Amino acid sequence: MKKILFTLSIILSITITAQNKSVLIMNGIAHIGTDSVIKNSLIGIKDGKINLVADATTAKLDRTVYDEIIDATGKNIYPGFIAPNSTLGLTEIEAVRATNDFREIGTTLPNVRSIIAYNTDSKIIPTVRFNGILMAQITPRGGVVSGTSSIVVLDGWNWEDAAYKIDDGIHINWPRLVSRKVLDEDNGTYGPYEKNKEYYKQTSDLKKLFDDAKAYNETDTKEEKNLRLEAMKGLFAGTQTLFIHSDNVKEIVEAINFVKQYQLKKVALVGGKDSWMITELLKQNNIAVVVSRTHDLPEHPEDDVDLPYKLPYLLQKAGVEFCLNNEGGMEAAGTRNLPFLAGTAAAYGLTKEQALKSITLSTAKILGIDKTTGSLEVGKDATLFISTGDALDMRTNNVEKEFIKGKSIDMNNEQKDLYLKYKNKYGLK
Repeated sequence: MKKILFTLSIILSITITAQNKSVLIMNGIAHIGTDSVIKNSLIGIKDGKINLVADATTAKLDRTVYDEIIDATGKNIYPGFIAPNSTLGLTEIEAVRATNDFREIGTTLPNVRSIIAYNTDSKIIPTVRFNGILMAQITPRGGVVSGTSSIVVLDGWNWEDAAYKIDDGIHINWPRLVSRKVLDEDNGTYGPYEKNKEYYKQTSDLKKLFDDAKAYNETDTKEEKNLRLEAMKGLFAGTQTLFIHSDNVKEIVEAINFVKQYQLKKVALVGGKDSWMITELLKQNNIAVVVSRTHDLPEHPEDDVDLPYKLPYLLQKAGVEFCLNNEGGMEAAGTRNLPFLAGTAAAYGLTKEQALKSITLSTAKILGIDKTTGSLEVGKDATLFISTGDALDMRTNNVEKEFIKGKSIDMNNEQKDLYLKYKNKYGLK
């Protein structure tokens, strides 16, 4: 027992030392995340924070104040990518129900907290980090009110270690006006559109929930604690964001009218495939959009075939705050493709730095964590990585080194191990 405790103390000592080690990254191309680039940069890390961002051609610096110096000549330095609206760590194999823990029984569950189901031992997480995704918003699914999300760093022994911002927002799936039945899931065939006869009842129930929650949280003395209503307190206090999941323009408009009644300070639209039609309304109500994955088909038959690719540009052009997410089939495993969704957006109107911002600083702003992360700025957490190529291009992206809050991260993962195993077996170079 003493031997085990001694070994653990050594491990913990090594971990703490590694995290507190000061590091200077020199001569790299620093993509700040604010649309700016320093082509020959100095990035300093101390006590888990960025303490230096400068141009190496003009700055005077005593290198000896840093414990480690990394020469990043010709390489790119990026802030860690952030995956919003993700089931990462809540699911392992979609086809195996026992590995899925992102949905609870019931339709109205604001008090369901995704953070306590987050599994830091997921084998998917290291494969996602391999492409520069170092933070994620862990989000529940299903029902009308899915529950409460939290933001994590993709490192830690347990969810308490990983937690970055707990209970950041509540997610509702706005009822659909029309829907189609799935006739053949394997072939992707659907029946005709049918009007949702329960729409009025569903929206009325949602209104009653918010009325009850507002009245409950305005009352100082409560005879009995109501966990569902208690969980919604932050929405009215302005400490939580209401994330409305919706794609259809009519439903989005109704959802906006709904939230205006309650004067909620923080609201974001998730999905928003038709958001380009109502950009002025979104701007007037200060509503950001967490855009659906760009690698998708158009929502309507009459839409441009490349609409999903250029939607980020249309929102950027209209001045609407937005970020990108990867919700959909094979979602958790596919989270690694987040930077390539941004790369596609760059090919359809955005500049490369605007595309980078859509998965870094813009995401941080929408999630309410931009004061401490999302860009390479002095005073922010040292959550960043170095790539030998363009991190938004799947052909050249090659992440070499990563830091989460100043701690150097192990970049091994099961898929990399299997690659090396069979590469060696067949004598490939």
